[in-house]
Amino acid sequence: MSADADTQGWVGVRLLRKEDRRHLLGASTFTADVRVPGLLEVAFVRSQFAHGRLGAVAKPDGARVFSAEDFPHLKPIDGGPELPSFRAAPYHAFARDKVHFVGQIVAACLAPTRAQAEDLADQVGVEVDALPAVVDTVEALAPGAAILHDGFPDNAFIHATVTEGDIAAVAAAAPVALRRTFRMNRQATVSLEGRGVLAYWDHRLDELVVTLSTQGAHVMRIGLAMALGLPEHKLHLIAPDVGGGFGGKNRLMPEEVAVCALALKTGRPVRWIEDRREHLMASVHCREHHYDITLYATREGRLLGLKGEVHIDAGAYSLWPSGPFMEASMAARNLPGPYQMQALHVETHTVATSKAPMGPYRGVARPGACFAIERAVDELAHAIGMEPAEVRRINLVGPHQMPYRTIGGMQLDSGDYPQALERVREMVDLAALRRRQQAGEDDGRRIGVGFAVYTEQSGHGAAEWTKRKSRIVPGYESATARMLPDGTLLLLVGIQNHGQGLETSLAQIAAQELSLDPHAISVRYGDTALTPFGFGTFASRSIVFSGGAVARATRALADKARRIGAHLLQADVADTRLADGAVHGPNGKVSLAEIARAANVRQEFLPAGMPPLLDETATYEPEESGGFFSYGAHAAVVAVDPETGVTTTLDYAIAEDCGTMINPMIVDGQIIGGVAQGIGTALYEEIPYDADGQPLATTFGDYMVPCAPELPALRIHHLVTPAHGTEYGVKGMGEGGAIAPPAAIANAVSDALRDFGARIWETPLTPRRVSDAVAAACGDRSEDAV
Repeated sequence: MSADADTQGWVGVRLLRKEDRRHLLGASTFTADVRVPGLLEVAFVRSQFAHGRLGAVAKPDGARVFSAEDFPHLKPIDGGPELPSFRAAPYHAFARDKVHFVGQIVAACLAPTRAQAEDLADQVGVEVDALPAVVDTVEALAPGAAILHDGFPDNAFIHATVTEGDIAAVAAAAPVALRRTFRMNRQATVSLEGRGVLAYWDHRLDELVVTLSTQGAHVMRIGLAMALGLPEHKLHLIAPDVGGGFGGKNRLMPEEVAVCALALKTGRPVRWIEDRREHLMASVHCREHHYDITLYATREGRLLGLKGEVHIDAGAYSLWPSGPFMEASMAARNLPGPYQMQALHVETHTVATSKAPMGPYRGVARPGACFAIERAVDELAHAIGMEPAEVRRINLVGPHQMPYRTIGGMQLDSGDYPQALERVREMVDLAALRRRQQAGEDDGRRIGVGFAVYTEQSGHGAAEWTKRKSRIVPGYESATARMLPDGTLLLLVGIQNHGQGLETSLAQIAAQELSLDPHAISVRYGDTALTPFGFGTFASRSIVFSGGAVARATRALADKARRIGAHLLQADVADTRLADGAVHGPNGKVSLAEIARAANVRQEFLPAGMPPLLDETATYEPEESGGFFSYGAHAAVVAVDPETGVTTTLDYAIAEDCGTMINPMIVDGQIIGGVAQGIGTALYEEIPYDADGQPLATTFGDYMVPCAPELPALRIHHLVTPAHGTEYGVKGMGEGGAIAPPAAIANAVSDALRDFGARIWETPLTPRRVSDAVAAACGDRSEDAV
């Protein structure tokens, strides 16, 4: 036990992650590591056309090749919100009648090895009568555009409006109206471990056992049961070690349904492990947003209102359970950011295109919204001749205004946003950077600095999800705390650890309540037959919900242990305390091991009438259903070569506030990982499509991700404003690191190239985009009217 833990408990201790040992030793168990006798591997035959009528599927005689006709009773994955205005497009595990994107599953081939299955897939013939592809998000809604889904009047899953205040009055009176378009391009989630699923029928237990790389086994069981037509008690889902998810493993996908259906049909164990080409072509895509916004302000930099349109490219289908509608709503509601305004009016369009379906990815809509508003604030500052950081400062919500309801309807609960901005401004020494810019660089590169302030809604409860009309309402989490006869502890939770260090941080919470060493605590998750029901790990909710449930369960366990200890010490409960792994009384102490032995195997030592066992289950629902807002400010310093367009990140500073930190080391790790992904969004990652709907980045030769040499040393400063209404004052923080970097880096590049007048409108800022922007600016020096 550390000195800090001795005096203050385990909350706040920088404890090394317990789970890292097995990962570093190569002793982890991922889905691809699971072997069962008689296993057949799957290779899918996928559509080579973006849009077309599906004809015959020619299968080799006698081969294990299956298509939609072999599964007439398999139900589609029907995702999306429960709104009458939402247009559903049933997503079948195997394409039926039409194909809607390159990579859609047409058939499945089974063989003893993946190589043999792929050889078999090469022999399958698929007839497709090609139709026009729907590629551009905005043009997809233009009159005369090809319609992707039969029966749709246009290519929108849904049109919706987010409005508050009188935008017409603001527009009529505002001295400054600045209109800009911004675009964030399509990405993949690119977790270290790809997707994977293995299914077989267990005759002893009379159930389908499914090993799945997922972020939430309990919820996936619900979806699989509906698709397969099985009762849930005959589905046993196991999520072993999961090598990252970032949201991409939080939706039910056709491969998972198909593998389970194949196992049921053949009576053999069946497995599919995603390769990188499949991932980039047909897995969950994300981020493709198009913003056309007008920002209204005074000439002194005061923001007055914002109006515009947001187009979200949802791909061909809506994914179960919630679909893509949430992306547009969150983008519109988060567009004002943490800034004070009088009015907001945003038309949103969630558009169906001939691309892989969009799903959640770290930050979910907020990176796009942050990019749009923060770029617009910089553009405004330049137009009126003010320092961008100063425009932010005078418009940020102040600590004295908390709790504050933004014009987008987000209830910011606590914090000091101006202080976060001031901290990163000091960390990069803005005044010194401005002097450096004036002096110029010897190598001809241009230096720029950019800021971005973000909010991260975390731990939002049932009312928020009900308002979104979600099919699943993840309003609580549960935990079981079970003390074994030797005084060690099992924690059973419904969330899924896939890189966040939850085995460590949840053990620290239990250790705090029970005065145990965290190494005497085992955290179990990812098994629907073992753990209490939970909704999984996503939306920056785990430490709020699951941490809260663990605190309550272990607190109840501690209370029972104290009552047993008091009985054994022949003392009044009020005169006892729990510390150092023992119950202490006026005249002695009794260890938790002795108490656990009495509770489990020597019941004669228990107080009269007390039931045996030290086993408590608790649920947790936060008091504030709208969530708890982590937030922060990022500052990026870049060097840009105007000729080549190459951008180098020289410095990156972060000031963040996620309330009380259970383990500051894990918090730092989550921030660093998120920023790395945000840098990928800003500078490298993109899946472009050609006019025929063919994806042009389906290998890592074309899809760029940042590696260690591309990442700067990050400097992190923590502000700590405990949340009101959560256990220990925690807030979620898993997504915040990924939200601000695209905006901060784009603002820095724009700042570096300001003398040229280069227009930085879309991500990623590839060398070609940047050099083309410089070339275009040099060819056209005209400036937008303000």
